[in-house]
Amino acid sequence: MLVVLAAVFVVHIATTVMLFVATISNVWLKNLNGVQSQGLWMICNSGTCTSIFEAISQNNYASMRAIEAFMILAIIFCCFALVAFIAQLFTLGKGCRFYITGALMLFCWLCILIAVSIYTARFANSSPDFYHAYCFILTWICFCLSFILGILYMVLRKK
Repeated sequence: MLVVLAAVFVVHIATTVMLFVATISNVWLKNLNGVQSQGLWMICNSGTCTSIFEAISQNNYASMRAIEAFMILAIIFCCFALVAFIAQLFTLGKGCRFYITGALMLFCWLCILIAVSIYTARFANSSPDFYHAYCFILTWICFCLSFILGILYMVLRKK
């Protein structure tokens, strides 16, 4: 059982790191020739980066702010879940489940779902010259891992 808890802890840390990278890095969409990339915060063209709000249309401002907010909320819930897991590991009685940690990870999963859904609907298919870059893919991986972790935390018992 200790091995399972350690493996879940390592996957949780990996998910947290990937969420940070996906949110901070500006490579959600990349140009086919590799010169231009677009993220949540900046748009970069040949090494020169400017604010994303200078490049997108006025009617997409609210969508981009919502994406940024939900990604930050996902990071916050993921970090709180990590702290809750460590706290519950030392305070829960034998045979108890990690419900609080599981609930926090499912909130993280929901925030990722909302953010990536908005991004996919509004920005991902905006131009045929762009393809999905590694941050977009990392976010979908975090989406899957946070759901799996949330369910695992609900099922796991402390032995």
